[in-house]
Order: sequence, then C-alpha cells, then structure tokens
Amino acid sequence: MTTHQDLHADPGRLAGEHPGRARSPVIKVTDLAWLELAKPDLRRAQVFAHAFGFSTVSRTETELVLRGADPGTPAVIVRKGPRSKYLGAAFKAADATDLVRLADATGAAVRPLPAHLGGMTTDLVDPSGAQVRVVSGTHELPALAPQAPLTMNTGAATPRTNVAQRPPREPARVQRLGHVVLQTTRYLETLDWYLEHLGMIVSDFKFYAGQRERGPVMSFIRCDRGAVPADHHTLAMTLGPRNRYVHSAYQVSDLDALAAGGAYLLDRGYDRSWGIGRHVEGSQIFDYWRDPDGLLVEHFTDGDLFDDTLETGWSEMTASGLAQWGPPASLDFMGVSPRRLDSFRELTSIGIALGSRNEFDLHRLRGLLAVART
Repeated sequence: MTTHQDLHADPGRLAGEHPGRARSPVIKVTDLAWLELAKPDLRRAQVFAHAFGFSTVSRTETELVLRGADPGTPAVIVRKGPRSKYLGAAFKAADATDLVRLADATGAAVRPLPAHLGGMTTDLVDPSGAQVRVVSGTHELPALAPQAPLTMNTGAATPRTNVAQRPPREPARVQRLGHVVLQTTRYLETLDWYLEHLGMIVSDFKFYAGQRERGPVMSFIRCDRGAVPADHHTLAMTLGPRNRYVHSAYQVSDLDALAAGGAYLLDRGYDRSWGIGRHVEGSQIFDYWRDPDGLLVEHFTDGDLFDDTLETGWSEMTASGLAQWGPPASLDFMGVSPRRLDSFRELTSIGIALGSRNEFDLHRLRGLLAVART
C-alpha cells in the first residue's frame, strides 16, 4: 500500500491502532445516492435550494425532490415535517444481490422503493439511530446542462486571448452530492458498523491532543471501489455530546462558480457560516452556508480522489488544521452558536452525555474544548 503521510506531521498507524477498514465486510457500497431531510416549509426549502444551485425533480404537498446536474439519482429528498431534521442517507449498492446479502446478514428485508424513485432498498439503522438505506436499480435521471469551468490563464499557459473573464453572479450549479458529516456519542461502534456492513475505508483519522492512546475521535471515510478512485470522504464521523447531522457537501464546477454563487446567496440575505478556504483532509475548496432552517450545507470543488491502496492517515485535531488557507473557522461552523437556545441545547446535551453510557466522557470533553483554542 502507498501512504499519504506527507500531509501529516504524525506517523501513520501505530501498532494496535484501528486499521481503518474491515477484514471481511458484508458488501462494498459505491457512493452516496441521496440524503433525506424533513422540513416544515417545502416552498421556503425550494427557494433556498434553487439559490444554492439545485434543480427540482418534483414537488408535492408532502415531498420535495432535488437534484444536481450530473446524471443519476436525486441528491436530496425533503419530506414535510414539523421541524427541520436530518432523517438519513441512501448509499448505492454495487448490484442488486448486495441488498440480499446485506438483508441476510442483518435480518432486514429487501423492499421496493416508491415508484417515482424505482428500484429496491434494504433499510437499516446505524448504532447512533440514523436511517441507512442501501439502494439498487433506481431510476436514472438524465444529465442537465453543466456549468462549465472557466478557461484560465496561468503563467505561461494563456489559452484565453482577446476574451474578458466575466463569471456571472448566479447560483453555483450543484453537480452532485459529495458527502455527509455526522456526530455521534458512540463513535467507534458506529464507525465499525459502517466499515463492516458497507465496506467503507477510513482515509484519515483525527485524535485529540495528548489522547492518541485513547483512539481516534473523527474519521473521513471513503467508498472502496478497488482500483477506481473515490472521493476522499463520502461520510465523515466525529465524536460529540449528541447524535446529530453536522453538514452535507455538494460539488460545483470550479472556484469562480463557488465564489460567484456565494455572492448570489449573500445578495439574497442568506448566512455564510465559513469560507471561502481550502481544507486539509480532502483538499476541497469550500464555502459553508446555513439554510433558512439552520442546517449547514457546503459548496465544494477540487477534492481529492483515492483508490483502495492508500493507507489511513493519522493527525491531531485542531481548529487551525481544518484549512490550508482561508479565514479562521467560525464559531458557527464549530457549533458554538451565538443563539441562546442552541447554546442551551448544547450544554444540556453535554450534561446528558456525561451522565450516560457512551464514548463521550470528561477526557473527551476536555479534548473537544482544547480544539476550539487551537
């Protein structure tokens, strides 16, 4: 195997540490299919979605289906609900027989999806209580007109002559769903569940300063497609005081689309959470936004792709280490909301977690608080 330790000051896996992959997984999923959310106001959700760069597949009184420009499945399915909530994720199986194999291993059933989605699903629940669907045979949406990346003059390479560069201030057209990030109080148990059941691989582990011997507290996890490169992470998972959605990310064509799309969102009064910058793990250029219900979503471009030969990286978790360049991570992005209600909920969650049987204890709380000071 090859390594990517040039990205980290720390050595790779030490003896006895988590291997970052399962020896004999039940199946190996190939990608995320879509995310499922609940929202109280589908009209308002659609207005933001269009400003963010999605296109609508369908909308009824109870469901909004959104997509990117790439062919394939929808990117997000929003169901009518009393409050804004993450419901779960659907992953793509390599073929239909994987659904049967997964059902046999878990005692679940293989069921048909609704007619407008097509195909079949095996529905599971991970150890943190999140819905996980593994789907196959779904309807294929055709490609939409793409937002072409700009032709760039770079040093001596000057392909653009007698043409001015004028990217329009318009929505950054979403190409596809890239990844989802979740927080859990049962981090290692939940991580192992995804590796063992869905055959995913950890690209990078993060640990708290001075606590490496206690194990990792965050992982960036990719699909195992063998020699075919996959996104650095399709799923990321972090230890915290409550089980919750952190954010989801959607690819756009290039930096200008991302930046001009951000200007379009600002013009319409939407809230930037953090950006623009370039991450360390995954290398994506990023820009984070709050939707009208407070859920965090990300535009990204130029992310890393890894095949199955790359070993897992290990590094210390710090706030300053979240980006190679860009503004400092905002308090909003770090989950320290200035809104009193959110702050009260977080404090309440910490108290409940510390009084319960899970992986979030006083040592982990001290590590988490130290991250914010870095």
